[in-house]
Amino acid sequence: MSSKSGEPVKVIASNKKARHLYEILGTMEAGISLMGSEVKSLKAGKASFKDCYVQFTGNFEAILKGLHVNPYENAGYAQHEPERDRKLLLHDHEIRAWKAKVEQKGLTVVPLKIYLKRGKIKVEIGLGRGKNVHDKKNVLKERDLEREAQRERERY
Repeated sequence: MSSKSGEPVKVIASNKKARHLYEILGTMEAGISLMGSEVKSLKAGKASFKDCYVQFTGNFEAILKGLHVNPYENAGYAQHEPERDRKLLLHDHEIRAWKAKVEQKGLTVVPLKIYLKRGKIKVEIGLGRGKNVHDKKNVLKERDLEREAQRERERY
């Protein structure tokens, strides 16, 4: 994966479960407000997306809730809280647009991955609609059929 300028982008953590649980309708890149020990811990790849989501507040802020960043061993007394709420850095018009979609259509915003881009830590967030059990089963069936068709093509 690389950015438009050709510089490589290092993926720190990805939320593989999000694409299974949600149908992602759109994505957006956001900055994230972090403490120094959180940055070092994230660069070491110590993050977990379990039960993580984005919540919009009344004064047009996007808050990332539930992201677990392990404490950095060498931080000393300036240690961070592992599951604190972290502010996402987005433009007002982006927050207003996504907040309106979430309120009207019953959608949710989930983080998809955290990556390092030009020395800054970014979060890719996705606007998603929850999948039902039968939707998940249909996706698995389609994937299996595609796999079988690919095997048949390779055989001949």
